[in-house]
Amino acid sequence: MNSVFASESVTEGHPDKVCDQISDAVLDAVLASDTKGRVACEALVTRGFVMVAGEITTKCYVNIPKLVRSLIQEIGYDDPSMGFDYESAGVVTAIQEQSSDIALGVDTGGAGDQGHMFGFAIDETPELMPLSIMLSHRLVRRLSELRRKRILRYLRPDGKSQVAIEYKDGKPARINAVILGAHHSQDVKTEDLRHDIQKLVIDHILPEELIDRDTKIFINGTGRFEIGGPVSDTGVTGRKIIVDTYGGYARHGGGAFSGKDPTKVDRSASYMARYIAKNIVKAGLARMCEIQLSYCIGVAEPVSVNVNTFGTGRAEEAKISRAVREIFPLTPAGIIEELQLLRPIYTKTAAFGHFGREEEGFPWEETNKTDELKRVIK
Repeated sequence: MNSVFASESVTEGHPDKVCDQISDAVLDAVLASDTKGRVACEALVTRGFVMVAGEITTKCYVNIPKLVRSLIQEIGYDDPSMGFDYESAGVVTAIQEQSSDIALGVDTGGAGDQGHMFGFAIDETPELMPLSIMLSHRLVRRLSELRRKRILRYLRPDGKSQVAIEYKDGKPARINAVILGAHHSQDVKTEDLRHDIQKLVIDHILPEELIDRDTKIFINGTGRFEIGGPVSDTGVTGRKIIVDTYGGYARHGGGAFSGKDPTKVDRSASYMARYIAKNIVKAGLARMCEIQLSYCIGVAEPVSVNVNTFGTGRAEEAKISRAVREIFPLTPAGIIEELQLLRPIYTKTAAFGHFGREEEGFPWEETNKTDELKRVIK
């Protein structure tokens, strides 16, 4: 039986991703000086305006307006003709301390909130990620590379991709459709842009064996994408949670990651769930695995651990679940220590996905528990 599944990604200049990076840049600035700092930081961007708000408890000082302007410049909004740039944008902050009620539970090692988090892995790609989201990420990263290296000088920071994969008997068989939106200056002809993007992005990134004459390719579907970034759309932190995770292929607990320090299990437990699922698949215990962890505010241990191998497991799910509890630390403090989460590593997670990026050295992408898992299962 055939089916088609699609995932999307966006560049670092997409308005929502600008906000995610701002939120995580504030978090990194706090952690760089105060590993005990508590951060829940949100951002909003629109034409000529940035709002940063949230709850931050720390002993250090962060010059947020300066940090925001530096980040916006690094992303690529450095020209007033775009309608949004690092020099002219107004930056407003509204910061208060974290609630003392929350601190009562977190300071004793409990979870910072209730909630349920998911992690996922599948053997479709070397990174053990769904193929559709990995290809979508690679396309927008290539767009960004061509812009930053000034190979295509007309490219601007915003952009989107989408890849639809056709499955046969549960395995990827071909690419059904590709969509690319490339933000550009006004001095490029549509036909020239489409030719360049086809040759330098799509042909460069997508596996030739998965493309056929029936593959549908759309580049800047309306013809023009001159107005982009915060001028065209208001951005808000936490609105690209499916781009951040598994492209919709696996379930999501609903909590965003960016701007949250690792005492917030929305973030840290999602990283741990990915770490667990990836090790299970890498160990050969399943071809596909989804982990759910759920927590109560102020309580350290998860109230439930669920393992779902979708019928691909080589061991009983109950046995795998017991092994997970035995091998992996699941309290907030244990997760933070195991995954080394009190380091300023978060800004680079805030674009191009939090998972499947082995080249970044994120600890939750390691597969160093496979031998222990196999030993305990046996």
